[in-house]
Parts: sequence; C-alpha cells; structure tokens
Amino acid sequence: MRRKSRRGRVRDIGLMAGVFLGAVMSTAMAGDIADVAQLPADEVSARIASDFAAVGRYREGMRSALEAMRADPVLFPPASLRDPRVLTVEQKGEVLATWKGSLDYVLALDSIGGFHATFDRIADKDLRNQSFLVRYAAFVAEYAFAMEFIEIVERDPSFHTLLNEPLGDLGLPQGTYADFKFRFLNVARATEFAALTAVQRLRRASAPSGVQAGMDEDKRIIWRMGSGTGPLLTGKNGLKIVKDAGFSAGFPVQAGISEWMGDTKVYRKGSNLITLEQIAAVAEELEPGDILLERREWHLSNIGLPGFWPHAAVYVGTPDIRRTYFSEDAVVGDWVRAQGRADGDLEGLLRDRFPETYDAALAPLEDSYMPVVIEALGEGVIFTTLEHSAHADSLAVLRPRLSKKDKAVALLRMFGYVGKPYDFNFDFVSDAAMVCTEVVYKAYQPGPDGAGLNLPLTKTMGRMVTPANEIARMFDAEFGKKEQQLDLIHFLDGVERKDAAVEGDLVTFRESWKRPKWHILVQRER
Repeated sequence: MRRKSRRGRVRDIGLMAGVFLGAVMSTAMAGDIADVAQLPADEVSARIASDFAAVGRYREGMRSALEAMRADPVLFPPASLRDPRVLTVEQKGEVLATWKGSLDYVLALDSIGGFHATFDRIADKDLRNQSFLVRYAAFVAEYAFAMEFIEIVERDPSFHTLLNEPLGDLGLPQGTYADFKFRFLNVARATEFAALTAVQRLRRASAPSGVQAGMDEDKRIIWRMGSGTGPLLTGKNGLKIVKDAGFSAGFPVQAGISEWMGDTKVYRKGSNLITLEQIAAVAEELEPGDILLERREWHLSNIGLPGFWPHAAVYVGTPDIRRTYFSEDAVVGDWVRAQGRADGDLEGLLRDRFPETYDAALAPLEDSYMPVVIEALGEGVIFTTLEHSAHADSLAVLRPRLSKKDKAVALLRMFGYVGKPYDFNFDFVSDAAMVCTEVVYKAYQPGPDGAGLNLPLTKTMGRMVTPANEIARMFDAEFGKKEQQLDLIHFLDGVERKDAAVEGDLVTFRESWKRPKWHILVQRER
C-alpha cells in the first residue's frame, strides 16, 4: 500500500513515467524486496556498500555529461540567446542523446533513493545512518545535476521545444522536459533538501571518501544556485518531513542497484527468459567471430547509453572449435605465418602472443562450462561461458560477412584486450579500458590486416561510441543492400507475459532497435 500512496503523490517527473512504470511494477514486484528495511539483516551492509558505489558511478556520469556540454559552446551556448536557433539534424541528435542519458541517471538515482527511503526502520544504528547517507547522496547528486543541466539548457529557447518532444525509445510522452523542470524548480524540492540536510547534520557517519567529497560538492552547488533556500529546520522536524512527505517519488523503480552496469534486477531476480536448452541449440549454430547482442529485462543497465539492445559480446569458441573452423583455410595459414608463426597455426599464434590469457581460457568455469565468449563487463574484459553470457531475456546472433582470415585478425585483437578494465567513461579513443561494444568495434576495425566492419559511431554524452542498439539499427538499414555487413543467425525474443523467450523472425529483429529502452514496461503479448 505504501507504494500506491507514493505514486498518488507524484507531481513531478514521476507523473510522466509513473503512468506506465508504476502500473506494471506495482504488480510485478509484489513478491520482491521493495526497500532496504525488507532486506535480511546480513545483506543490508553489502547493499549499502554497493549502492554507495553506484551513486558514485552515476554522479561521475552526470558530471561528465555537464563537462561535455560546457566543452561544446557551439551546441550549448555559454550565454542566453535572444531567439531560438534552427538546429541541424546532427545537433538535434546530440542534444537528445545527452538528454536521454541524463534521464537514465535520474532514473538510477531515484531507484537508489527510493530503496533507502525506509532507512529509519533498520535496527542497527550505524547501518541506519549509512542507509540514510546513501539516500542523501543520491538526492543531492541528482538535484545539483538537474539545476546545472536546466541552467545550460535554458540558454537556448530551441531546446525547450526539442526536449519536450516524445521520447519513443524511452517510452516517455510529450512534455518530459517541462515535467523535469517542474520537479526540480519547485519549493517542495527545496524543502526536501532542507529536511534531508537537517537530518544529515545529526548523523555521526560519513560516506566513503569519494562519495562524501561528491556529496559535499553537490551541496555547495545547490546552495550556490539558490536552490537550497527551503525552510530552516531542526533535525527532528526534518526527519518528520523526510519520513512523512514522500517528495521523491520520482520514477517508481524501488529495488535499488547493487552493482554498476545492472547486476541487480528489480524483478524476477535470479532467472532469465532464455533457457539452457535454448542456449545449447544456439551453440550448435555459432562460429568464431559471431557477434552477440543481448538484453536483460528489469536491469538498470548501461545507464547513459540509449536503446533496446544494451550489450554486445563476441563468440570465440574453444581451441578445438577454432582449429576446426580455421585450420583448412590456406589464407589464414599464410597470414599466421606472416605474423611469425612458421607452422601457420592460429592457436599457436594466440598462445605465443598472449600466453597467460590463452592458458586461463582453457579451464572450465561455472558448472564445468568452457569459456567461449569475450565481453566487457563491470570487472573488465573477460572470458565467459556462453551459458553465462547468453543467459539473458533476448539474444541476437549476427555473423560478419567477412573471410575467415578477417575473423582471425579480429580474434587476435580481442585476445589482446582480455584483462583490460571496464571503461566507465565510454571513451573509445583510449585502449586502456574498454566498454562492451568497444571490444567489438576495435576488434573489427578495418585496417591493413583485415577488411573489418564499418560499425556506426554516435556522439553520446560528448563521446563517440557505438551503442549495441546502433549495430541492430545498422543491420536494419543495410539489409538486402550491397553494403550489408552482417547476417542474422538466430534471434530469441523475450516475452515477459509468456515467461519465455520465443523464436523471433527476421522482420521482428529488424524492428527491435526501435523499441523503447524500457521495453518491458510497454510490452504487449505477441
């Protein structure tokens, strides 16, 4: 009942999302943990630690977005314009990408703050104080960001029209930006800030150093921008307001985030729609170099990146599979010899170049499955099993229209990326750290050794990236044309209401990139 009353009080951005988000989630999450007070006592500390880390990551993303906006004075004027501009298609795309990514961060921080709204019901005092600080850090991070974002956007009258357009790929209606402004340019928001700050002064606790520093900076930003001018409150009165008013209803996704990049789900925890039997059937069709597009519903994943398909990986197979696939190709053998391996054996070349990586990939992983996939996850670029990687809700297998030699070149590059850390900044310029699609993009980048793939780059949050959804969009645009670069090998399409992933067809896959990012919330029975 608490969730229903919270939605009833939404008068801010939750109003635009709550219509469809709340209706689905209030029933779908009935059997799931909705807030921190419902967690088993032994799990509270771990959740607090992971949510602190998530707040820090999301805040970094927000700061990066603001830095990118300020670094582009042509697109985001540093001073107010008298009249609206006529933006180019490219400029509109960049502005909308920044806006959509910003809403992702707001959604994520709302979920964390909402999850810790019941901090006062935690029995342990230290954990109760820490849980409050998670909520406070999430609140001030998004509040400070929103005020600065609005300040920049309001300098150009044309943005007001553009950002109020419907966001089909997020499933949000017209007037999103107006609702966003109403949420943050509101006396209720300042009152909640004052209440939370009054409570925070009484807490003898501090957040992890990085989060604490960010929290202190965000408070200074809020005060500097004149948005902290709510009523002066005592800690006692502030706590009453925080507990009773429920200002921060926001996006009603209540389960929090325990790992960056979506390791925590808000519903159907511990299960996915694609079965092991389906994965085994897909495995029979795979060839080294195949690109896997994956989607897991109910994950707050890839915050800041757009589209229905949030993740990509590459199937590389076992040594035996690669030997069978490559050994009879004379061109591959010649290329391997040109790399200094006299016998022309690709497996020998991979082991010579990357002995530790190669040997580590020979040992079975969970449930004795072999590592056959390379992907970038939160822990970095790693080998995983197909049973782990493809255990998703939707899966598409795309095969590059390339020679075996070109695929061998890509595999050699991919082996070199294993062990690199995950790139939370989504910076394709550097090879020091990598995001999931960056592995695909750079492994298949055309060069003197291989024809490669011309994968699309889009500017998101000031950086050129290749979102996984853009690979699906590219497939759709190129299909049936001379320039087609990929073939669809298999498509498993998750249908929540059937509690299953069904065999999808070519037509449905070609349309999949157009789906809302939070597709599950508007999905219809197919």
